[in-house]
Amino acid sequence: MRLILVLGDQLSDDLAALRQADPARDLIVMAEVMEEGSYVPHHPQKIALVLTAMRKFAARLRGQGFRVAYAALDDPETGPSLPAEVIRRMAETGAEEVLVTTPGDWRLLASLRDLPLPLRFLPDDRFLCPPEVFTAWASERKSLRMEWFYRDMRRRTGLLMAGSEPVGGQWNFDHDNRKPAAPDLLRPAPLRFAPDAATEAVLDLVAARFPGHFGRLRPFHWPTDRAEALHALDHFITQSLPRFGDEQDAMLESDPFLSHSLLSSSLNIGLLSPFEVCQRAEAAYHAGTAPLAAVEGFIRQIIGWREYVRGIWALKGPDYLTQNALNHSAPLPAAYWGAPTRMNCLSTAVAQTRDHAYAHHIHRLMITGNFALLAGVDPAEVHAWYLAVYIDAIEWVEAPNTLGMSQFADGGLLASKPYVSSGAYINRMSDYCGTCHYRVKERTGPRACPFNPLYWHFLMRHRDRFARNPRMAQMYRSFDRMEAPLQSALLAEAEGILARLAAGTEV
Repeated sequence: MRLILVLGDQLSDDLAALRQADPARDLIVMAEVMEEGSYVPHHPQKIALVLTAMRKFAARLRGQGFRVAYAALDDPETGPSLPAEVIRRMAETGAEEVLVTTPGDWRLLASLRDLPLPLRFLPDDRFLCPPEVFTAWASERKSLRMEWFYRDMRRRTGLLMAGSEPVGGQWNFDHDNRKPAAPDLLRPAPLRFAPDAATEAVLDLVAARFPGHFGRLRPFHWPTDRAEALHALDHFITQSLPRFGDEQDAMLESDPFLSHSLLSSSLNIGLLSPFEVCQRAEAAYHAGTAPLAAVEGFIRQIIGWREYVRGIWALKGPDYLTQNALNHSAPLPAAYWGAPTRMNCLSTAVAQTRDHAYAHHIHRLMITGNFALLAGVDPAEVHAWYLAVYIDAIEWVEAPNTLGMSQFADGGLLASKPYVSSGAYINRMSDYCGTCHYRVKERTGPRACPFNPLYWHFLMRHRDRFARNPRMAQMYRSFDRMEAPLQSALLAEAEGILARLAAGTEV
């Protein structure tokens, strides 16, 4: 007899460990444990999603003839951690071996490896690029740029390919995408799933066990099983994919979702597979129901960026989590946990995160990430926040996105330049600035947008590192052309903002 350990983000029928399970002999082990819900203060909706989906997946496995030993969070016999649960089930059953698909979290992987038990780790082959393939690709290059990896993945999968050439004659249609959103456009509402009895029971449990965690638990409308996830996929392909490209970088105060798919949580816990999602998008293009630019941009996010950051996570190992190339050490501003701020873009992004456990990638990169980078926040604190507050955040995908792309903590492994901007970018891609206390077009003065002086302060304090970067040299030339009083005012006002942040004063 063997134990087959299934984790909360491994809810896939074709999981490697499940493929080896013998229903007549083996026991599936699943457990809701306090440690996994609290090692960072996960958003209540994230905890509710994982626990509900686990319970429904366990029922699905039983329906397929498997025996499942399931430990609920409110069962007094449930251990405090997954290793404790494995030890308990081994003692109860006398099993000879434990099979587990390799976790996507270095902390959990280390704790399981430390067990004095016969554990066998199987590769998580739900991804389209095995770690050894990524390692071989990386070993041949001095620069690990995602665009080149993405092109190889197009060839590897055959998605949007016409023989050996990309459909449409080019690999990337970004120049046709990324437009500001029209505020008066009627868009289909996001698909909502009313909580059933199983979900309501979990919501009550989460409310009781995690009362202090940041974020609103209800209303809760995320898909929690494969049937609902497939329904959400259908809705996106038919209703929102045609506008996805145009709106993928846009932000509207009144609409946190626009034309985004809202499928990342279903993908990241295993309810959907990346290839089936991409195939559906490709089919929409061939059927003439979605433009090539939108479909290509969406597929690039999955087989390009998603697979790429998984490869970086596996390649660099747990030491990647400690990177801090810019030596930033400031604490995370209290506004990230809901404290008042007069910055409309930041307060809106945080409020959307609080209410939905969600913000799309431009909110994360160019508002919360951009501000944290300009403010010199310790990247470990930024990493812990992103891991905690977003419903789709699992370490393998969150850490490279946060530490590499957002915070430049890896020194440029992922990004060729820091993703920093003044308020002008936010003004161009959103409607936040029109109702803000601050004035985005003012560079100095008491009503100047804080992004403006902070942007120049960041560039100046890191001038030795970035002045020769070909993508940033123009900005240094722009600063050098400013008159000396303006230069001094920008830097002095940035120092004042940083001092207020350090003191916990409202900005």
